[in-house]
Amino acid sequence: MSATVIEIAKVSGEPPAPPSDLEYLPQKFQMILDRARARGAVESLPYAGGLRPTEAYELFSAGHAFLVDVRTAEERKFVGLVPGTLHVAWMTGTSMTKNPRFLRELENKVNKEALVLLLCRSGKRSAAAAEAAAAVGFRNAFNVLEGFEGDHNERQQRRSIGGWLRSDLPWIQD
Repeated sequence: MSATVIEIAKVSGEPPAPPSDLEYLPQKFQMILDRARARGAVESLPYAGGLRPTEAYELFSAGHAFLVDVRTAEERKFVGLVPGTLHVAWMTGTSMTKNPRFLRELENKVNKEALVLLLCRSGKRSAAAAEAAAAVGFRNAFNVLEGFEGDHNERQQRRSIGGWLRSDLPWIQD
């Protein structure tokens, strides 16, 4: 998000609402969504599609999408987070129990017609969250591929293969 949008988010506690009518997005952003939808079609995904972290950032930072972090509160606190994101945990606590209120919480924060980008650690939980959201009518629910930290490397460590962090996109740590 631009500095102005982030400042507005800090003052109000919530990011400004992106437009819900995606037909009027500038062509550059339509092309990003077309690629994401094509990825989804190739994989027969039950949700709108998959965005690379840089594509998600372009849409989010331009104010055209909500970025919803579905990681636990503990992950956001101790690993880091993207400024201006909404938080709706797909799973909660250290036991990683599925959040039974996920869809209700998401519906309370985001209009079903809005462009919603779901982000987790690796892209797996956010894919499940996107599937659940699509099943209840979120037509523009996209998974952020690779997640915040990316995939494991040969030593079972994250942050070196893909992900938001590896793409050197904005983030903060508490």
